[in-house]
Amino acid sequence: MIRPIVKDILFLQRKAEKAGRKDTSEGRDLYDTLAAHSEDCVGLAANMIGSTKAIIAVSDNGHLLLMYNPEITKASPSTYETEEGCLSLSGRRPCRRHDWVEVRYEDENFHKKKKRFQGFTAEIVQHEMDHLAGILI
Repeated sequence: MIRPIVKDILFLQRKAEKAGRKDTSEGRDLYDTLAAHSEDCVGLAANMIGSTKAIIAVSDNGHLLLMYNPEITKASPSTYETEEGCLSLSGRRPCRRHDWVEVRYEDENFHKKKKRFQGFTAEIVQHEMDHLAGILI
């Protein structure tokens, strides 16, 4: 189900709670909502659709990837300055991102996975992970 995008700053600043198998419908809604906004959005965190669970969906080189309970386990020592936008916020804001990140997460079947993301996909993942920590750009 496609859900509306949350713009309430106080809600978006809440830290996410661990997701479990009972939260799969929220994951599907997050995936559906990202797919519906794919023309102007490349990633969403669950709090952006009104959920407090640790779930993100990102475009990984055009393929939508759903991650439950993602954790960045490693990051490149090198970083760069960029500007990012967000469906929940107006405008674009400067931020600093790592060139690559390694993420441990659970897939849609709650199988443990680990993947390294580079370039723009790494930037998307870091942005959505910030959302789970209650950090807004």
